[in-house]
Amino acid sequence: MQQFYSLDQFDTIAGEIRIRTQHRPRIALILGSGLGGLADSVEDADNIPYSDLPFWPVSTVPGHVGRLVIGNLEGKTVLVMQGRVHFYEGYSMAQVTLPVRVMQRLEIEMLIVTNAAGGIHPDLVPGDLMLITDHLNLMGMAGANPLHGPNLDELGPRFPDMSQAYDRHLLDLARRAGLQAGLALREGVYCGLSGPSFETPAELRFLRAAGVDAVGMSTVPEVVVARHGGTRVLGISGISNKANLDGNTVNTAITPHEEVLEAGRILAPNLEKLLRVVLREV
Repeated sequence: MQQFYSLDQFDTIAGEIRIRTQHRPRIALILGSGLGGLADSVEDADNIPYSDLPFWPVSTVPGHVGRLVIGNLEGKTVLVMQGRVHFYEGYSMAQVTLPVRVMQRLEIEMLIVTNAAGGIHPDLVPGDLMLITDHLNLMGMAGANPLHGPNLDELGPRFPDMSQAYDRHLLDLARRAGLQAGLALREGVYCGLSGPSFETPAELRFLRAAGVDAVGMSTVPEVVVARHGGTRVLGISGISNKANLDGNTVNTAITPHEEVLEAGRILAPNLEKLLRVVLREV
């Protein structure tokens, strides 16, 4: 497991991507569990399997195709990650966030991150889209911070500010896009946990008391690294299930991850509609 990467390694991967495509994207999208269908709509696309890129981690989780799709979408040149890797798969934080570092070496200026998340706030229901206004980085606060280790000054400062991790202007743009698309968007705080076990009712009540609205096992490390490198971020959670805060709801007919993927199929059309408007207006 590789704990740290050099600037040369990031540049090697970026160089390989440049060889494989003539497109020069400035916007990137990371599509979460069950939400990767938008990548199939990219026009004039160059597809690069993760396994073809040196050092690039390959997802082992159902619902993550595992390829870069680079091309045109709504008049913008985009790089789409169709699936991501997670800390719980056994990858280091450096491996989980390596794609964002490579994006920065490719001169990506804006990153849209999406995920499937459990709704903790009582008003959130499966099918909702939630704009992420802030996050609680329990992984990083407990020691698994993606900026742990030697700092590469070429990429960002030793102690980066996270007071506005999610770009205020992009949030305003997404709100207007939601109105234009006829979507009722929610907003809230996302908490990133390491997983892979789902949360106990006591843990969920703890998170709710801390002001968390939705919870998942991704996104936060990518956002931290993006902001460290000066990349603007818009985050969107698709609420895939309602959190079981009292412990009384037991569903043996479907496993939790299957529930997430099924919800992704329902969420995907609205998420795609929102992202298309955002891309047109950005």
